[in-house]
Amino acid sequence: MLHEEFSLNKLILKMFFLSNTIYLFVLIIIFVETVVNCFRIVSISLSLQANRTQSLNYGCIVENHETNEVLHFVEKPSTFVSDIINCGIYLFTPDIFGQPHWVFQKNQQIQEELTNGKQMPEVIRLEQDIFTTLAGQKKLVVYKTQHFWSQIKSAGSAIYASRLYLKQYHQSHPERLATNQDGTPKIIGDVYIHPTANIDPSAVLGPNVSIGKGVIIGGGVRVRESIILHGAVLQDHCCVLNSIVGWDSTVGKWARVEGTPSDPNPNDPYAKIDSETLFRDGGLTPSITILGCNVSIPSEVIIRNSIVLPHKDLNRSFQNQIIL
Repeated sequence: MLHEEFSLNKLILKMFFLSNTIYLFVLIIIFVETVVNCFRIVSISLSLQANRTQSLNYGCIVENHETNEVLHFVEKPSTFVSDIINCGIYLFTPDIFGQPHWVFQKNQQIQEELTNGKQMPEVIRLEQDIFTTLAGQKKLVVYKTQHFWSQIKSAGSAIYASRLYLKQYHQSHPERLATNQDGTPKIIGDVYIHPTANIDPSAVLGPNVSIGKGVIIGGGVRVRESIILHGAVLQDHCCVLNSIVGWDSTVGKWARVEGTPSDPNPNDPYAKIDSETLFRDGGLTPSITILGCNVSIPSEVIIRNSIVLPHKDLNRSFQNQIIL
């Protein structure tokens, strides 16, 4: 499709779809080459390099640099193990189906040997239980990607993911992005505009902006680092920064909707976006502002670092709050 709507749900689906199609195609090639030398292979894991501090938040992999075999795997270690992290995308052989049975039998054996009445967990976890046993047995190999990758564990991550996709479009499909032309809004950086959107030529959009289907943007509007989902209305001279405006929501004239970006350190090439907790020190952690579907923001108010649940009609300014 030449034109695609950048809704939050589609963005998340596309993140996994693109990863599984492009990356797994590469992994299949690596898999075929690996099987020639190692017939006991069970799984291939996609990985990439992170910095030492953030690696503790992921599954860490120690590999043989010559054969790419996983020698050691630890899920979210308490101390530094490796700066190669697990991306959560795998390619399995049918032999993987025998591994849960083996882990279950091992847990049953340990349970019989316990005398303190402690119960072994009844769940079998892929990373903690299966990968840790496969590591060092020439059954688990790793493929390190040089392409972009990001977790989406919070809504704030969607804006950063959108930026990565817009950057990818800039390189591979520049025709999908908006350009500066006569009678069109001013475009700064990478901006996607759905062809059905109605935008006043005096508006300024970008960088990193995605405009969905049927969106109406009035004169003098400024939008930056944001996702505007389908059916939303941004009235004259409003300002939307670092925010997600939900479906069929309205931002009034001269209103300001602003969030705090949660981008990774731009000076560290291996930095990843932090998955911060929703609350910190008894208050809402400053992050992007999110307007649920069918939210109405009145004119001349400021909504900053807040989460507004769907179908809310606000009548004043809010900051660092969740509007239920």
